[in-house]
Amino acid sequence: MSRKPVKKSDADKAWMQPRQGKVKRFAPEYHLIVSEGTDTEPNYFCAIKEKVNITYRNRIQLEVVGMGDNTINLFKRAKELTNSSSYVYKHVWIVYDKDDFPAEHFDRVEGLCEENSNEETIYHAAWSNQCIELWFLLHFSFMQSNLHRNEYWPKLTECLKKIGKGQYEKNRNDMYEILLPYMDEAIKNAKMLEELNEGKTPSCSAPGTKVYTFVEYIKGYL
Repeated sequence: MSRKPVKKSDADKAWMQPRQGKVKRFAPEYHLIVSEGTDTEPNYFCAIKEKVNITYRNRIQLEVVGMGDNTINLFKRAKELTNSSSYVYKHVWIVYDKDDFPAEHFDRVEGLCEENSNEETIYHAAWSNQCIELWFLLHFSFMQSNLHRNEYWPKLTECLKKIGKGQYEKNRNDMYEILLPYMDEAIKNAKMLEELNEGKTPSCSAPGTKVYTFVEYIKGYL
């Protein structure tokens, strides 16, 4: 027998009606977060996952996978995971950076997400140009300079030292907890960048990030 949760579209069908005296229950809403990185992104998103899954296990469940792949290949692997899973993922979040990948590959993922989304599963392109460290920096201040990704690290270290949190490193596993108090500011700053980048492709939106779309969606559970 399949272990997939019941689709909400089937919940009102005759064969799904509860027996008399029994309460009808929906399965939790499942989310899959698939990241390009295998350290920084999984550490950040896994911290969110642990908090949400424990507190709201009957309403929403997150799964995080660091694939170590990029752009189009990352999307393909995310789709394979989605299709082979015993769960029906309502939302699949593809988290990836611009780095030095070809612009056409970076931009194509948004199109693939739109083309493959349906009532059952919605794919989201949660890209950052140039890197996820931009999302981290936006917790401290608004910035619109197009920096090389290596320039984000010393800036993050400067911000972290000001609040007594030491030096920034790629594999830090406490970034979510550190950044949580500044989450609203980061979302606001990311939206301001999005307005400035209106009409541009993701590869030309530098700096820019769509990571905020996931965080804003899940924020009510945090």
